Amino acid sequence: MIILGIDPGTTRIGYGVVKKTGNEYKFIDAGLINTKNKNQSDRLIEINKEIVSLVNKFNPEKAGVEKLFFSKNKKTALTVSEARGVIIYSLTKKSIPIINISPNKAKISVTGNGNASKDAVAKMVGYILNIKTDKYIDDTTDALAIAIAASD
Repeated sequence: MIILGIDPGTTRIGYGVVKKTGNEYKFIDAGLINTKNKNQSDRLIEINKEIVSLVNKFNPEKAGVEKLFFSKNKKTALTVSEARGVIIYSLTKKSIPIINISPNKAKISVTGNGNASKDAVAKMVGYILNIKTDKYIDDTTDALAIAIAASD
């Protein structure tokens, strides 16, 4: 089973693709959708195009998308929720089942601890997928953790 994990953000969206066979995980790809130098409307259009491109490239059987958690910055929460809405729309339009994953569930799935640090998540993602995670930023290792969590 191929699973796409997505960590929504305001200008950077992490994605990770894993294949699960039985209890074994295999790393396929990870990266960023970077929409930094665009206005919000253009970002949302680009997010849609990039998500559709990922689906067409990897043909995931399902996708894990991180749920929003309470944010003190309401403006940031709104822009992330808009991006998340476009992600969900893009996946739904391509008939990809979506699993909503809380940050705590992703952390528990890979570390066993819902309060694990970003470094601990990256370390365990590397261990589970047998990859070196030091070249990846936390948006991508979080997305890989979300993909692993969505496979359960």
